[in-house]
Amino acid sequence: MRYQAVNFQNKLGLFDEQWSPKIIAEMNDYQFKVVKIQGEFVWHDHKETDETFIVLEGSLRIDFRDGHVDLSEGEMYVVPRGIEHKPVEQHEAKVLLIEPRGVVNTGDKTVNQTAETDVWI
Repeated sequence: MRYQAVNFQNKLGLFDEQWSPKIIAEMNDYQFKVVKIQGEFVWHDHKETDETFIVLEGSLRIDFRDGHVDLSEGEMYVVPRGIEHKPVEQHEAKVLLIEPRGVVNTGDKTVNQTAETDVWI
Protein backbone atom coordinates (compact mmCIF):
# COMPACT_ATOMS: atom_id res chain seq x y z
CA MET A 1 0.00 0.00 0.00
CA ARG A 2 1.23 3.49 -0.87
CA TYR A 3 0.53 6.28 1.62
CA GLN A 4 0.41 9.70 0.02
CA ALA A 5 -1.52 12.85 0.82
CA VAL A 6 -3.69 14.44 -1.88
CA ASN A 7 -2.60 18.02 -2.60
CA PHE A 8 -5.45 20.20 -3.88
CA GLN A 9 -3.21 22.76 -5.62
CA ASN A 10 -1.24 20.01 -7.35
CA LYS A 11 -4.41 18.36 -8.64
CA LEU A 12 -5.92 21.70 -9.75
CA GLY A 13 -2.70 22.41 -11.70
CA LEU A 14 -3.28 19.33 -13.87
CA PHE A 15 -6.16 20.80 -15.90
CA ASP A 16 -7.45 24.13 -17.23
CA GLU A 17 -11.06 23.52 -18.31
CA GLN A 18 -13.97 25.12 -16.46
CA TRP A 19 -17.02 23.27 -15.07
CA SER A 20 -15.36 19.87 -15.49
CA PRO A 21 -15.07 18.13 -12.09
CA LYS A 22 -12.14 15.74 -11.63
CA ILE A 23 -12.12 12.99 -9.00
CA ILE A 24 -9.23 13.07 -6.56
CA ALA A 25 -10.45 10.53 -3.97
CA GLU A 26 -13.31 8.26 -2.96
CA MET A 27 -14.72 7.38 0.45
CA ASN A 28 -17.28 4.58 0.47
CA ASP A 29 -19.67 5.59 -2.34
CA TYR A 30 -18.73 9.31 -2.22
CA GLN A 31 -16.34 11.11 -4.51
CA PHE A 32 -14.20 14.15 -3.79
CA LYS A 33 -13.88 16.27 -6.94
CA VAL A 34 -11.95 19.44 -7.72
CA VAL A 35 -13.36 21.85 -10.26
CA LYS A 36 -12.56 25.28 -11.67
CA ILE A 37 -15.59 27.55 -11.94
CA GLN A 38 -15.99 30.81 -13.83
CA GLY A 39 -19.07 32.39 -15.40
CA GLU A 40 -22.62 31.10 -15.08
CA PHE A 41 -23.64 27.48 -14.89
CA VAL A 42 -26.98 26.02 -15.94
CA TRP A 43 -29.98 25.82 -13.56
CA HIS A 44 -30.17 22.20 -12.37
CA ASP A 45 -30.89 19.96 -9.42
CA HIS A 46 -29.92 16.55 -8.14
CA LYS A 47 -33.12 14.72 -7.25
CA GLU A 48 -31.42 11.86 -5.38
CA THR A 49 -28.58 13.54 -3.47
CA ASP A 50 -27.27 16.57 -1.63
CA GLU A 51 -24.21 18.32 -3.10
CA THR A 52 -21.41 19.90 -1.04
CA PHE A 53 -19.41 22.90 -2.30
CA ILE A 54 -16.17 23.84 -0.46
CA VAL A 55 -14.35 26.92 -1.78
CA LEU A 56 -10.61 26.28 -1.85
CA GLU A 57 -9.67 29.50 -3.63
CA GLY A 58 -11.67 32.57 -4.66
CA SER A 59 -15.36 32.96 -3.98
CA LEU A 60 -18.60 31.46 -5.25
CA ARG A 61 -22.24 32.49 -5.43
CA ILE A 62 -24.90 29.80 -5.62
CA ASP A 63 -28.25 31.12 -6.86
CA PHE A 64 -31.55 29.55 -5.88
CA ARG A 65 -34.97 30.40 -7.27
CA ASP A 66 -35.78 32.24 -4.03
CA GLY A 67 -32.38 33.64 -3.01
CA HIS A 68 -28.65 32.91 -3.00
CA VAL A 69 -25.66 32.09 -0.80
CA ASP A 70 -22.22 33.71 -1.11
CA LEU A 71 -19.21 31.58 -0.22
CA SER A 72 -15.70 32.86 0.45
CA GLU A 73 -12.46 30.92 0.49
CA GLY A 74 -12.57 28.36 3.29
CA GLU A 75 -16.38 28.21 3.42
CA MET A 76 -18.79 25.47 2.40
CA TYR A 77 -22.45 24.96 1.67
CA VAL A 78 -24.57 21.85 1.22
CA VAL A 79 -27.28 22.16 -1.44
CA PRO A 80 -30.13 19.85 -0.39
CA ARG A 81 -31.34 17.20 -2.82
CA GLY A 82 -33.97 18.36 -5.27
CA ILE A 83 -33.24 22.09 -4.81
CA GLU A 84 -32.69 23.86 -8.12
CA HIS A 85 -29.47 25.88 -8.09
CA LYS A 86 -27.01 27.67 -10.35
CA PRO A 87 -23.38 28.37 -9.39
CA VAL A 88 -22.09 31.73 -10.64
CA GLU A 89 -18.68 33.38 -10.35
CA GLN A 90 -17.17 36.32 -12.23
CA HIS A 91 -13.56 35.36 -11.43
CA GLU A 92 -12.23 31.83 -11.40
CA ALA A 93 -12.94 29.89 -8.21
CA LYS A 94 -11.40 26.56 -7.26
CA VAL A 95 -13.88 24.31 -5.51
CA LEU A 96 -14.00 20.89 -3.88
CA LEU A 97 -17.25 19.00 -4.48
CA ILE A 98 -18.40 16.04 -2.42
CA GLU A 99 -21.15 13.88 -3.90
CA PRO A 100 -22.02 10.22 -4.55
CA ARG A 101 -20.26 8.30 -7.29
CA GLY A 102 -21.72 8.83 -10.76
CA VAL A 103 -23.48 12.17 -10.16
CA VAL A 104 -23.73 14.22 -13.37
CA ASN A 105 -22.78 17.87 -12.83
CA THR A 106 -25.90 19.16 -14.65
CA GLY A 107 -28.38 16.79 -12.99
CA ASP A 108 -30.79 15.30 -15.53
CA LYS A 109 -30.05 17.99 -18.16
CA THR A 110 -27.61 17.48 -21.01
CA VAL A 111 -26.13 20.79 -22.16
CA ASN A 112 -22.75 22.06 -23.34
CA GLN A 113 -21.61 22.30 -19.68
CA THR A 114 -22.38 18.63 -18.96
CA ALA A 115 -19.07 17.01 -18.00
CA GLU A 116 -18.02 13.42 -18.36
CA THR A 117 -18.52 11.55 -15.09
CA ASP A 118 -15.94 9.51 -13.20
CA VAL A 119 -12.82 11.27 -14.57
CA TRP A 120 -9.86 10.79 -12.22
CA ILE A 121 -6.72 12.92 -12.04
